[in-house]
Amino acid sequence: MARVLLVGGGCRALALAGDLRGSGHAVRATTRDPARAEAIRAAGAEPYVGDPDRIATLMGALTGVTVVCWLMGTASGDREDVFALHDTRLRMLWEKLVDTPVRGVVYEAAGSVDAGALIRGEAVARVAHETWRIPLAYLRADPADRPAWIAAARAAVDELLGL
Repeated sequence: MARVLLVGGGCRALALAGDLRGSGHAVRATTRDPARAEAIRAAGAEPYVGDPDRIATLMGALTGVTVVCWLMGTASGDREDVFALHDTRLRMLWEKLVDTPVRGVVYEAAGSVDAGALIRGEAVARVAHETWRIPLAYLRADPADRPAWIAAARAAVDELLGL
């Protein structure tokens, strides 16, 4: 199977990690807070301390990864910082992915963040996909409906892996 990197998503990402592990995938999940590493490990994923606001801190997490899930649909914080996660930070991530083993990106295109940020993120992901030909899947399920969201996220990963 494949190694999947989950960036963001909080508790939803932990549930997704368990589901992906159950299918035989290796899962790595990022956190900004080292104290959350044990919860990530308990969910069956390898913890990695990195900050999506600082893409360089995520580069080591990409080792051996086939699919990245950018799960920022419910990101919170300063409006400009959240928008950047769907614009400049996302664009920078794609630029860095070209020189990695990553061969697919799941972009979470639904959630509680400003609709303008999600629209911008979809556009950034689409242009990057078209430019570098790295496969892309959009995750459009409502994050508030956890079972449906997990099923849709897993389907997006499977689609990118050709399963």
